[in-house]
Amino acid sequence: MRKLAVALLAAVVAVATPSAGGSAQSGKVAMLLPGSINDQSWNAAGYAGLQKLKAQGMEVAYSENVQAADHIEAMKDYARRGFSPIIGHSGRFLSAAQRVGPEFEKTFFLVGSGSGGAKNVISIDIANEQFGYLVGVLAGRMTKTGKVGAVAGLEGLPNMIASMGGFRLGVKSVKPEAEVRVVYLQSMEDPAAAKEAAFSLIAAGADVVAGKLNAGHAGLIQAAKEKGVWATGRSLGHTAIAPERVLTNINEKWDEVYVAAVGDLKGGKITGGYHAYGYHTPAARGADLQYNEQRGFNTAVPAAVATEIEGLKKKMASGELKVKPTKDDARGGA
Repeated sequence: MRKLAVALLAAVVAVATPSAGGSAQSGKVAMLLPGSINDQSWNAAGYAGLQKLKAQGMEVAYSENVQAADHIEAMKDYARRGFSPIIGHSGRFLSAAQRVGPEFEKTFFLVGSGSGGAKNVISIDIANEQFGYLVGVLAGRMTKTGKVGAVAGLEGLPNMIASMGGFRLGVKSVKPEAEVRVVYLQSMEDPAAAKEAAFSLIAAGADVVAGKLNAGHAGLIQAAKEKGVWATGRSLGHTAIAPERVLTNINEKWDEVYVAAVGDLKGGKITGGYHAYGYHTPAARGADLQYNEQRGFNTAVPAAVATEIEGLKKKMASGELKVKPTKDDARGGA
């Protein structure tokens, strides 16, 4: 019954002629998403990438809210129907891709925010350490209490170590004496839990809160709005929630990443393994700090701070500044 449900879900969003498997040149791209395409965060960003590929003339299909128990069968279903690459828009899909990959050797699997690969499995991500570091610098410059916090999920995953570790390193680079406290949640999709976690950080003195959540991030922004502290978001939609409290957003441009990655794959420029996009990959940087479409920062951010951060971006682009967080840098607590 579960197998049938997954197949039916896939069929709702695309009609394809069954085949024995795809190839890198199939012109048919499928995407599996862990949450809703309307979350104004992670899943919406992935879906935007799929739509950009569609605009380039590719046949696309997607399944949203795909649960862990369905990962393997959903991938197999798309592979049988000739889709390649099949994109798992979360590192959570990596294990399934590595298990399914050997069975469909002519099909390529891209794992967004993944951390490893195989012969036909490629993990791609943004350079989370770069963007986390820059937001950390911003938080360190904006705090008055000397206490900042972050709410995140999926503790211990490489991309979370990069993001939260980079954040802590960024804060400490400009304010070594600052207290940086990170709270990890079990779910990336729970706004209520994120809001309560942010409240706890604020009650402990944090006057800037950041994080890395999906749908849950809206709860963090709402907490900052209600308590009158600064926050950083993950999409321009978060500015809309609290325009007076959001300093900037790590606006992840997964549309650019997926278009670049699929193009590189079809051109034979990338193979199995791990590929990150950041300021060192100007053709597709993967993300940028944006308050809205017109500017990078809230007008409350001093011009000198904005200039400092722009300088750090240039150092990252040239390779002069390389951020290398450790597990300890990303630890929970203070």
